[in-house]
Amino acid sequence: MKVLLAVDGSAYTKKMLAYLAANDLFSPNNEYVVLTAQVVLPTQARAALGKELVQKYYEDEGVRVMAPVTKFLQRHGVTAKCLWKTGKPGDIIAKGATDGKFDMVVMGSHGHGALVNLVVGSVATEVLASCKVPVLIVR
Repeated sequence: MKVLLAVDGSAYTKKMLAYLAANDLFSPNNEYVVLTAQVVLPTQARAALGKELVQKYYEDEGVRVMAPVTKFLQRHGVTAKCLWKTGKPGDIIAKGATDGKFDMVVMGSHGHGALVNLVVGSVATEVLASCKVPVLIVR
């Protein structure tokens, strides 16, 4: 089975990973890809900071989110490919799942909080609405 693990570094990412480990849902027969999707900085902020600094910010955020996830997966004997992208997270996750021909998406039910949800909407809701593969949401 090909599994997409959508992560954002929140407490719900940790809960999702713990759930998978506690329920023996990691299998050496599965292929795992970890994806983090970052919201694009506003145009004015990108212009003020410059292309190089913005790119560095996105890379640093990707590493910040991925480092503890990959460490957790390694402790549980799971090897995963890691990807980070920028854009609208719900769209990136759903499109990535479909285009990558994944069998399942696994993600936490909540992300970084009310402010982000107010600005971009619930990522879990967007993924459920537009994803063409099964989605497991861990609360």
